[in-house]
Amino acid sequence: MAVFTETFELSTQGNTHIVDITGQVAQAVQRSGVRQGLACVFTPSSTSGITTLEYEGGAVADLQRAFEELVPQEREYRHNLRWGDGNGHSHVRAALLGASFTVPVVDGRPALGTWQQIIFVDFDVRPRRRRVIVQIVGE
Repeated sequence: MAVFTETFELSTQGNTHIVDITGQVAQAVQRSGVRQGLACVFTPSSTSGITTLEYEGGAVADLQRAFEELVPQEREYRHNLRWGDGNGHSHVRAALLGASFTVPVVDGRPALGTWQQIIFVDFDVRPRRRRVIVQIVGE
């Protein structure tokens, strides 16, 4: 069984900025040579997350609004009281979304639905340079 790991970086805007990373993940899978297996996409960050969404303007705006409604930025967060950095909501949102997403690899490609893209969501309060790790396991 082969294990292949690749890392890439993103520049993000923060404030629930959503980036389509499907292409980068598919390229990593292709470079791995794995035909059948799993690809785990992970962000080593406590204020960002990864999931799937139909990456179009309406769905992106709906997801951003949902996070603001579920975890409002203006609420009092104990993290902010302790650190004063104003990103307490970012940590909570990221914890709810999760830091990783796993997709089957079938015939050398991520097995995604027709309208399903892999997205990276940066919840922090400022632009950031983010790292994404893709690890592919299989044959």
